[in-house]
Amino acid sequence: MTPNKEDYLKMIFELGGDTALISNKQIVAGLTVSAASVSEMITKLVEQHYVTHTPYQGIKLTASGQQKAAMLVRNHRLWEVFLVSSLGYPVDAIHQEAEKLEHATTPDMADRLAKMLGRPQYCPHGGVIPDEDGHYLDQSRVALASLAVGDHGHIERVVDEAAVIDYIFGMGLHIEDHFQVVAKDTRTITLHQRETGKDLPVELGRASHIFVEVQE
Repeated sequence: MTPNKEDYLKMIFELGGDTALISNKQIVAGLTVSAASVSEMITKLVEQHYVTHTPYQGIKLTASGQQKAAMLVRNHRLWEVFLVSSLGYPVDAIHQEAEKLEHATTPDMADRLAKMLGRPQYCPHGGVIPDEDGHYLDQSRVALASLAVGDHGHIERVVDEAAVIDYIFGMGLHIEDHFQVVAKDTRTITLHQRETGKDLPVELGRASHIFVEVQE
């Protein structure tokens, strides 16, 4: 299914485009689309004043783009919490269901859902859930791919896309897992997972969509 405008806004938000410049390449990898498709959509989002684009520097959400993205993310992640906590879905099987539900969610429905769930601040993938005014807690912006051998910390969140989630959970890596980087080359970064004692090689492309807290 071809990503739409809303998918792009959510991905830019996920990648940290609410506070920093991100590249077309990051969006290409996050949505698994062509560079040409990204360029075309970014042009449209600039025309609609949802993002700014500085050539050779990057893309960033405008105030209206950030607000729009925050509401889309809010709806999506509230449903993810509901699917896990109320319906018993496994964490790696909720993304596509939430995608369908978010588009039918009115502001009143989202508010009622948030109240019923106890106003959660994070989704099962570790992402922040904005409140009804679009405000949200800070989220981790340190990508696993940026770490060096010897660094250690824990997984805080993963980009909320089906391919990323399937890859990460499929290899046995989970939110809040603790790790140490034991090897890194041009293609992979290898983690020693404290919970299992296993060494897990992670593709660098995927590691750029895993966000961590580094421990001193």
